[in-house]
Amino acid sequence: MMKRFILVIIMMISTLGVYSFKMNAIDAKKTSYASYYHDKFNGRKTASGEIFDNAKFTAANRTLPFGTNVKVTNLNNGKEVIVKINDRGPYHSSRVLDMSKAAFDEIGDINRGTIPVEYEIVD
Repeated sequence: MMKRFILVIIMMISTLGVYSFKMNAIDAKKTSYASYYHDKFNGRKTASGEIFDNAKFTAANRTLPFGTNVKVTNLNNGKEVIVKINDRGPYHSSRVLDMSKAAFDEIGDINRGTIPVEYEIVD
């Protein structure tokens, strides 16, 4: 009986420890680079099933759940935008977000292909 109780306690602590570690890793601010979608993707279906619109504030990320809102800050000028994850990508290891042109233009110069960003999940 005592062994079973100790085993249950160990399992509970392990589960809570892993859960809290994962939440902190997800919620933390991170830095990387962001790019934006070419106009040729307008009207195409995204991985979430939504139709892509370069005028909306959306973005692609390889792992964040669809519908996640992410605050993206341009590290060069401090400008911020909130985007909703609705697609998968980018498939370039040095970038973490592919943003819609409207969202990218809100915080950066679309004449530049990428910008350094800080990003974090927001409610």
